[in-house]
Amino acid sequence: MLLGKIIGTVVATRKEGTLEGLRLLLVRGLDLDGKATGALVVAADALGAGVGEVVLYASGSSARQTDATRDRPVDATIMAIVDQVEVGGELRYRKV
Repeated sequence: MLLGKIIGTVVATRKEGTLEGLRLLLVRGLDLDGKATGALVVAADALGAGVGEVVLYASGSSARQTDATRDRPVDATIMAIVDQVEVGGELRYRKV
């Protein structure tokens, strides 16, 4: 799983039938200090996460292991909403 922040939503009125009902979110990868890394990813939302939240997302075949995404053509899925990140006893992030 990877750490990221939801920065927006993606709306597609025409899409493959098995994607119907899935909410698509735009995620920017984060490092442990909360700084942006890498490219943007469109991820299926398996939880009801919102813009501005820090999340854990899975990509590749792992993205299709949730009840919401099983057997659907997704390459990234929001798997968890992060409450806090602690590294070596140091608190790096806490949800407000």
